[in-house]
Amino acid sequence: MTRASPLGSAGFLAVDSGGSGVRVAVGTAARGVVGERRCGEPVRTGARGIDPEHLMRQLVPMVRALAEESGVGGLGTAVVGATGMASLGDALRAELPAALAREFGVRTLALAADAVTAYTGALGPRPGAVVAAGTGLIAVGTDLTGWRRADGWGHLLGDCGGGAWIGRAGLEAALRALDGRSGGSAALLARAEERFGPLRGLPGLLYPRADRPAVLASFAPGVAACAVDDPVAAGILRSAAREMAASAAAVCPREGEPQVACTGGLLGMGDVLLVPLAEELARGVPWARRVPAAGDPLLGSVRIATDLVRGALTLPRDEALFTVTTGHDDAPHADHF
Repeated sequence: MTRASPLGSAGFLAVDSGGSGVRVAVGTAARGVVGERRCGEPVRTGARGIDPEHLMRQLVPMVRALAEESGVGGLGTAVVGATGMASLGDALRAELPAALAREFGVRTLALAADAVTAYTGALGPRPGAVVAAGTGLIAVGTDLTGWRRADGWGHLLGDCGGGAWIGRAGLEAALRALDGRSGGSAALLARAEERFGPLRGLPGLLYPRADRPAVLASFAPGVAACAVDDPVAAGILRSAAREMAASAAAVCPREGEPQVACTGGLLGMGDVLLVPLAEELARGVPWARRVPAAGDPLLGSVRIATDLVRGALTLPRDEALFTVTTGHDDAPHADHF
């Protein structure tokens, strides 16, 4: 005889696992979100991809505390959106359904790339395209029969227009000025030396780092600050906007009155990026109506969880980007994590 989870099965758990940490929310379809928590430590990746044990070690104390504080009677449905799910999510797909069933009694689990939860948080279940721009950059689109993806290939191979891409371009312009080559920017050189010290030492500071994308992205605000007066910095942001629009155009359906939205921390740069972005989207995706994002990836996870509870989910499934599993309600409770 199996032991039922003490949390029952009435509520939902929504998770957003990203580059800056893990956020969780619990709630019910009737009451909505009744509690949220976050952990500032990102989930590790290793030889198996995203580490399910590390994720569970973060989730268990947060979720149990939330369930007790909020009075939610059960967590029968869970949605986990994670950065890297498409290419690094095999271990999560293999192990998380049973782990969440054991710990919380989860019977229905949706695993999604964070681009899918970003899409759902921004637009909901309607056709269109969303560009998620933070340290990296990825665009996803759907006509509600399938998903399309553009970029998201990481800072060495892509993420064009993202924070690391902008920061790297700004540092290149600074080094060009240091060398006396064309295309350099004295303003970016001064800003980079304020941030990193003498730039001749930058390779030694940057190349050994495991968090190179974050270090590069940390200079993106410096590029934005210079862009008000410096044409080289302004040109970098214009190029970033053009790349973002190109990714949106690659995935946006042309039928069904599509909408296009952008989301992510990069938009906090303000008008120096938002003005050229609006222009490039109007030029590059003229068949879609541009709208503000309604919310973030955690809201996307909440929306998916609510639709699953209500039996109203219309988002298309995808082996890499969005899967739903059921039938783990009889797993025994355990304390392995």
